[in-house]
Amino acid sequence: MSAIHDTQASLLEIAAPRLRFMAETLREVARRPSALIGGAMIAMVLIVSLSFPLFYSVDPLEQDLMARFTPPVWQDGGSWHYPLGTDNLGRDVLVRLLYGSRVSLLVGFSAVLVAELAGILLGLFSGYYGGKLDSLIMRVADIFMAYPFMLLTISVIAVLGSSIFNLILVLGLSDWVTYARTIRGSVLSLKKKEFVEASRAIGTPHRVIIFRHILPNVFSPMLVLGTLRVANIIIWESGLSFLGMGVPPPMPTWGRMLAEGRLYITDAWWLVTLPGLAIMVTILSINLLGDGLRDALDPRLRNV
Repeated sequence: MSAIHDTQASLLEIAAPRLRFMAETLREVARRPSALIGGAMIAMVLIVSLSFPLFYSVDPLEQDLMARFTPPVWQDGGSWHYPLGTDNLGRDVLVRLLYGSRVSLLVGFSAVLVAELAGILLGLFSGYYGGKLDSLIMRVADIFMAYPFMLLTISVIAVLGSSIFNLILVLGLSDWVTYARTIRGSVLSLKKKEFVEASRAIGTPHRVIIFRHILPNVFSPMLVLGTLRVANIIIWESGLSFLGMGVPPPMPTWGRMLAEGRLYITDAWWLVTLPGLAIMVTILSINLLGDGLRDALDPRLRNV
């Protein structure tokens, strides 16, 4: 029993500083109205995108040609059966927006996860070991940065084909450079700190130093950067869908809704305005939350 209590005590000692840090971060975020607004907005988008079939179970592909170009309910000629109107094929715009939110959020968060995993690993090894490995990784990063992102993405998708998995993979692997360069700069500074030198002096293995001592100290900037990059990924996914290179039809996406609606913009303004507003609100909420996290995790800006 004593061994169990000792183990529990040691685990609490390890977890206590991190729990205190998380509590302090949440308090700092709560002090910033913009971060609270952004967090509430993105939480609402997530909740609605996941739960809407419970209260609005309509097939996004269902067509009603007799109800083509029905305007939103607040405009003359609107119908409560189609609260946000219909498109050129009589499909419900509201349910297509809701399904499109799932695609955008899935691609955004998943692609950032792929990019962060690749970028963090390469940045850690590049900054810690240096030498030829550092030169090799940074030259590969230079090649990725020199090649136009959109052209690279379109080329790969044209070869691999359009699918959600391919889109996530391409967007993630195309965005790893930002994370790798950021974390490499942090590691170059951290590996000269006293606690790293002390660990190395007592014979601690390199992998333990990298993942136990250095990685936790670069987690905060990676969290902020990842939050902000989600917004970029959603914009890129919408752009690719607009060009017909994103998620394959018939799955509705915000970008494809914009592409289809632009042909009828003079007669059915809601077909482009509503998807554009959905993209704008989502990007704005993510950026507000990301700015709040950046301020909360920066010791220089605390209590400011």
